[in-house]
Amino acid sequence: MHYFITGTDTDAGKTYVTCLLIEALRREGHAAAGYKPLACGDRVDAHALRQASEDALTLEEVNPVYLKVPASPYAASLLENRTVDVEAARQGFFTLAARFSHVLVEGAGGWEVPLTDKLSMADLAADLAIPIIVVVNNRLGCLNHTILTVKNIQARGLTCAGIILNYAQDERDLASISNRMVLQQFLGVPVLAEIMHGESQMDWPADLAL
Repeated sequence: MHYFITGTDTDAGKTYVTCLLIEALRREGHAAAGYKPLACGDRVDAHALRQASEDALTLEEVNPVYLKVPASPYAASLLENRTVDVEAARQGFFTLAARFSHVLVEGAGGWEVPLTDKLSMADLAADLAIPIIVVVNNRLGCLNHTILTVKNIQARGLTCAGIILNYAQDERDLASISNRMVLQQFLGVPVLAEIMHGESQMDWPADLAL
């Protein structure tokens, strides 16, 4: 089973969570790899995914489309006077899916971040047609971002496999304590895990198909 990992915003912790999921799969003996189709600004995320995949891939296989400007892919492409190769990002996934039973695809930024003047990250995820996991920076204000993201996923006819609450800060606020209950009741989508800041390991969520 393959999954697309999106986030409520650019600092939600997508890479951190994706690496933990890959490592959990590999500990259980599954052939799992991380994939970052597009990266902007630097390739730190791609390096982390490659390391979590136990260096089974080259950096270019993990991240085929890289733009140097730290902005959305579309904005970066305009500033670099080049076109985002969405087809290369798409084909890179199918190449890995033929080699690995589990490919975890990490998006860039949030769900609807623009890739071109016509396509967004959500369009790429829809084209891959795999279930979506939403990583949430669990804090005051995250409910709106999470609900909008999940409802857009569902409106596109895609499957939201669940939500992972990530405590990106060292300290929890009061809202973060109730967010799990509110999201599960309001959306009816499972909260797969709650990850505390700095955790180095997690189990594969029982609600996720293998």
